[in-house]
Amino acid sequence: MALLRFLGEQGSKGQGSKADLSPFLSRLGDGSEETSTAVMQKTPIILSKPPAERSKQPPPPTAPAAPPAPAPLEKPIVLMKPREEGKGPAAATTTSTPEGAAPAPPAAPAPPKGEKEGQRPTQPVYQIQNRGMGTAAPAAMDPVVGQAKLLPPERMKHSIKLVDDQMNWCDSAIEYLLDQTDVLVVGVLGLQGTGKSMVMSLLSANTPEEDQRAYVFRAQSAEMKERGGNQTSGIDFFITQERIVFLDTQPILSPSILDHLINNDRKLPPEYNLPHTYVEMQSLQIAAFLFTVCHVVIVVQDWFTDLSLYRFLQTAEMVKPSTPSPSHESSTSSGSDEGTEYYPHLVFLQNKARREDFCPRKLRQMHLMIDQLMAHSHLRYKGTLSMLQCNVFPGLPPDFLDSEVNLFLVPFMDSEAESENPPRAGPGSSPLFSLLPGYRGHPSFQSLVSKLRSQVMSMARPQLSHTILTEKNWFHYAARIWDGVKKSSALAEYSRLLA
Repeated sequence: MALLRFLGEQGSKGQGSKADLSPFLSRLGDGSEETSTAVMQKTPIILSKPPAERSKQPPPPTAPAAPPAPAPLEKPIVLMKPREEGKGPAAATTTSTPEGAAPAPPAAPAPPKGEKEGQRPTQPVYQIQNRGMGTAAPAAMDPVVGQAKLLPPERMKHSIKLVDDQMNWCDSAIEYLLDQTDVLVVGVLGLQGTGKSMVMSLLSANTPEEDQRAYVFRAQSAEMKERGGNQTSGIDFFITQERIVFLDTQPILSPSILDHLINNDRKLPPEYNLPHTYVEMQSLQIAAFLFTVCHVVIVVQDWFTDLSLYRFLQTAEMVKPSTPSPSHESSTSSGSDEGTEYYPHLVFLQNKARREDFCPRKLRQMHLMIDQLMAHSHLRYKGTLSMLQCNVFPGLPPDFLDSEVNLFLVPFMDSEAESENPPRAGPGSSPLFSLLPGYRGHPSFQSLVSKLRSQVMSMARPQLSHTILTEKNWFHYAARIWDGVKKSSALAEYSRLLA
């Protein structure tokens, strides 16, 4: 108590210093528990100083100030500064969650697993968050959205119109096209009743065992055959899951279309005076269009051969629109346009072939005649398809044909039923060779169709224009070509000469 009175007097007089009180303070630490408790309770009063001396004395040794943030945490704070605006400094220094990730709960301010404290977030996580993930965590992404991107494109069940019967362009096909460049376009030409729609259906999505009424390209019905009419009008469009476009067309130089124009008094466009001229110009427009936008054009015929068909092909090649050049420099640098002009692969398909057509001697004559008729054509009618290489004639050497053209033979589809009836000695007798299969003289229809499909699908895909086209770009390119074909000055001059 004497010590307390002494300290009070010294404090009221303003004399002494902290050094003078050090012996007494050390004795206070060695005193009893009761004395130390009393001193701790009266400490703010005992150590008080006059206002004049408070500014001269250093701050009392109270609780130490909070240490500054460690240096390695400065980089995460800089990265997270835009997100931590409006929050206290404690919130900015207690966590280093990567941008776009869910914030950690307050009870667990430790850094994310796999990252050391003060280490910059890994590069893959930072890039993923910048790709439009927003503020949601990667684990919270809807799995349905991710799987939708991996689903195959929509499958077509039947063909749709690309050009209607009025020769007008239709835009419904673009819904089935994608933005990818690996696409093959196959078109078909042929006279009426040669089996164009059946061949295109078998090449695209159907099998010979299926009902023809379920084909993607509607084949000619029995009633239509009896009336002598045509089934397809305009141009039909179909694309497979393998991204192969098939274009089925109305018959060229069709007598049924001409008969329909004459008997129904259908009004002709003003630039055409006669119905047969209009029918021929329609056929030339379709052929010139296919020669410009297709990689492969199949010419179907059911007998060998019609010379007017080859004359028509050469005329369509003559009036075909020219391929757009990449720039004016390319046309001036080269002496001719043949190097830059585009021509498709041309395949002659002999449908409904008979047994004698598969004779090697007859086969050689057919190849020689086609080669002579197409000798002056720029179309790629040889060198891309071979019946000898696909083992249709296993006994013939590869050099059996002097000039092999793109010719393929397909028998009647109903020839399989005929082969099931073996020869008999008489009307009521048993078969002569009941244990042996019937002789056909050629492979089966299914086998030949399969070989034809593999040969067509494996053909080269040359570039249609000076730029690589995606499926949607091809659609717009084809629309522009069709509009140019209908307004072609070469076709208009040719129609004037016909009249």
